[in-house]
Amino acid sequence: MANKTYGQLCPMARALDILGDRWTLLLIRELLLGPKRFKDLLAMLPAMGTNRLSERLAMLVDNGVIRPTTLPALAAAPAYELTELGEQLRKPMIALGLWGLNLPVDERIDPSSARAELIALCLTGVSDPTTSAGLHEVVEFRIGAETFHIQINDGKVLARSGAPAEPADLQAECDMDTFMALALRQITPSSALRKGQVRLLRGSQPAFTQVFKILEYRP
Repeated sequence: MANKTYGQLCPMARALDILGDRWTLLLIRELLLGPKRFKDLLAMLPAMGTNRLSERLAMLVDNGVIRPTTLPALAAAPAYELTELGEQLRKPMIALGLWGLNLPVDERIDPSSARAELIALCLTGVSDPTTSAGLHEVVEFRIGAETFHIQINDGKVLARSGAPAEPADLQAECDMDTFMALALRQITPSSALRKGQVRLLRGSQPAFTQVFKILEYRP
């Protein structure tokens, strides 16, 4: 599928030839959280519509940014995932998200659209590798109706939608306000546990505290 072009040799213009259309970057955002089925992507971006989603997926496949895959846990269900080229967008996308923190919130935005896994995505993207060096753990969060997990692998930290394939080393649940307060360092992990704002389903208090050292945002 041929995409529109600005007709300029500039690398930024060439990147925008692929990524500049509405919804495309949000589609990439969802795939930064791991492979997704068509129905999963549509559920997260309902205003995009099936036709536009199909068009964007086809365009991104044609340009080598994503590729079809299957999800073994769902009986080999067809899905999409980032290619190596697409994965190179992780740092620029995280930087764009952090830049967006400085913008005023438009009054037309629905507050209920906030998702803890997107906060985790940004935090994992700026995690200091030295804080997780030598660690190999999976942390599962249940934030209200959301479930996502964080893979920690010797300095590399990734947020992923849904529950992990294997039981997590640490499993915690809380509400969105508490998770946001933890992410912004407005409360400490030990205080949240002591006050009952966080419930540990698996793992220890020191391990939970360590997770938020790994996820600490340093502007």
